Amino acid sequence: MEQQIRYDVIIVGGGIAGLTSAVYLARSGRRILLVEKNEELGGLVNSFKSDGFVFDAGVRAILNAGVVCTMLKDLDIHLDFIPSRVSLGIEDRIIQIDDLHSIYEYRNLLASFYPESTEDIEKFIVAMLKIMKLLDVLYGIENPLFKDVKKDKEYVLKTLLPWLPKFLLAIRKINSLYDPCEDYLKGMIKNPALIDIISQHFFKGTPTFFALSYFTLYLSYLYPKGGIGKLSEALVEKIQVFNGELLTNTHVQEIHADQQFIVDDNNKKYYYKNLIWAADLKTFYDITRLDNLGAGLKDNFEKTKDAIKKGKPGESVFSLYLEVDLPASYFKNISHGHFFYTPSKKGLGNINKSELKELLGNWSNLDKKDVLLWLDRFLRYNSFEISIPALRDPDLAPEGKTGLLVSILMEYELFEKLKESGWYDEFRDEVENRMIGILSESVYPKLKDKVKKQFSFTPLSIERRIGSTGGAIVGWSFEAEIPVVSRMQIVSKSVFTPIPNIYQAGQWAYNPAGVPTCIMTGKLAADRIINKSR
Repeated sequence: MEQQIRYDVIIVGGGIAGLTSAVYLARSGRRILLVEKNEELGGLVNSFKSDGFVFDAGVRAILNAGVVCTMLKDLDIHLDFIPSRVSLGIEDRIIQIDDLHSIYEYRNLLASFYPESTEDIEKFIVAMLKIMKLLDVLYGIENPLFKDVKKDKEYVLKTLLPWLPKFLLAIRKINSLYDPCEDYLKGMIKNPALIDIISQHFFKGTPTFFALSYFTLYLSYLYPKGGIGKLSEALVEKIQVFNGELLTNTHVQEIHADQQFIVDDNNKKYYYKNLIWAADLKTFYDITRLDNLGAGLKDNFEKTKDAIKKGKPGESVFSLYLEVDLPASYFKNISHGHFFYTPSKKGLGNINKSELKELLGNWSNLDKKDVLLWLDRFLRYNSFEISIPALRDPDLAPEGKTGLLVSILMEYELFEKLKESGWYDEFRDEVENRMIGILSESVYPKLKDKVKKQFSFTPLSIERRIGSTGGAIVGWSFEAEIPVVSRMQIVSKSVFTPIPNIYQAGQWAYNPAGVPTCIMTGKLAADRIINKSR
């Protein structure tokens, strides 16, 4: 007879949301099992080693947002953080974002390239400053979700209560700024190239509030000494201290919601009282069996499943990793360790919008030459996010050498079609080499001859590694109807599924999703279970 071990909670998905749920549930004394399909835990909050270099596999810096450091303090976790300073560059001009006054350097940078748009730039800067103040309110205190408000009276009286009216007012204003950033900018800026230069750092359709608050975000970035993965490692260690069980290299194949067990790829069953799904939501609805559950619940489940299936994943990313035979000082003389660089002031225009849509729609009639011509313009007018770990922590590269991570936003569908056409590898190599060429012709003249090793992650490889539909790194696209909660004032509702004892967390549970919101949804899901069983 099969021995049934029933866990208080099973968490599926070992990214930052799943780890957060697991650590809080384990601390509460619940018997928990976290199941992760990969060998490593952390998902997009991860680092890896190559030839003595440490590279980050997902996020390039940690946004505190009143969440990350507050959570670590609550869990008695001590991490050494380094401020992750940001630089911005267009063509041959680069500014360093060191404090709030840097926004005026940004204004001057834009005006130097678009002198005919000086008045529009001034209006834009004024709008940015107003939006940044809203973000200062939103992230301005230690998040109460990670505080013991029943015991910490001083925090409640001196911090939380004075903040709440400001928060509610800010939320009301923020809710009026959810239109796409590009549309908002068109209302104050006439030059389309200038609009592109401002907005093409972001995902298509990014809400105005999120996009135009980025100077505040840049000043809040932190980098863990030793690499991004140190944050996940610290949570894993704490889970083990609290006697939580971790099961890696294990795929969940089925969820039997009526009998409350999951089945792995070895056909082994694991029973639960509660389940937290902290992985890809489309997968959850594909593998969940309802069987003997009630008709009303089944109807609600199917309606939600249909909305999830129609949801569009956000853009993915192409990340180039370079091991370079140049000292970190060469790069330090150019920028900080987190660098947003645009090689041309022309802007992308419709290259990544209508032109890409036409390219994908007419794929069967194209040859490689057509696609490569499009690629050349796409890369030359794009914006690159460059991360240089050794400029934050010198121990992350061998002496006299530097590791670079260079990323651009790219559509999953393009790589899917390339795979089907049989020249995915060739195209990937073209992207790598052209990116190196463009950077060598512009900001890093010595780069091309000093690259000793190069490799990349494409949207397809991201999907394979973390199991994220479409290789998405921040969940749902802003260009389609979002099938989950997307308003901060109701974020607590984001963790519910149609099945009462199954909760959701992570980048697919709330939109827009970054590390702080993934952590928040992980904590909210854990709290729901802890509070209902008291």
